[in-house]
Amino acid sequence: MSKYQNDRAFTDYVHKNLALPLIYKSLQWTEVQLRKDYAKYIDMMNGIDYVFRKGDNIMSVQERFREEQYKDYSDFTIRYRRDENKVEERHKSEYYKMKAHYFTYGIIDRSKSEVKNASGFLKYAVIDLKKVYDKLDSKAIFISDNKKNKCEIIDGNRIECPVKYNTDGSSSFFPIDISYLVKLWGNDMVIAQKGFL
Repeated sequence: MSKYQNDRAFTDYVHKNLALPLIYKSLQWTEVQLRKDYAKYIDMMNGIDYVFRKGDNIMSVQERFREEQYKDYSDFTIRYRRDENKVEERHKSEYYKMKAHYFTYGIIDRSKSEVKNASGFLKYAVIDLKKVYDKLDSKAIFISDNKKNKCEIIDGNRIECPVKYNTDGSSSFFPIDISYLVKLWGNDMVIAQKGFL
């Protein structure tokens, strides 16, 4: 099985067996079943993994799940660039295309290889991406290839996020510290969470 297929199987399992009952049920969000071709299209073009309904409201979501070894981190990550990809149109990653309303980020209580024994999340957060992107657009959150490891609050009211590079050279990403979002702009940046605050 390829790394991509392995990662996809992990994410799909966590979504179905942990996120649906433990996160979305408590929010009273019901997953909308999409045609496979449409689901693949909105994932590739808009960074949307799932669509949910609550009453008359429709919410689109990007998900990312991690194994327990990431439990000490207080940030979520957004894929930034894939500069080593041979196809130039694929250099810009999810940061440039993401149109999801929310980002669900969770760290399970097992390793990837033991995912079927996982009973829950050590940490999770559902982040209002529209508000995050408004802060990115206004430069209240800014990305800096500064060789640092973590986000920093700058000037008391801005978050500087470093660019990080995957060791396999496949892509770069940037972290955003969840506690900093709440510290600077209040609880409405994160609509649900466990373990991050």
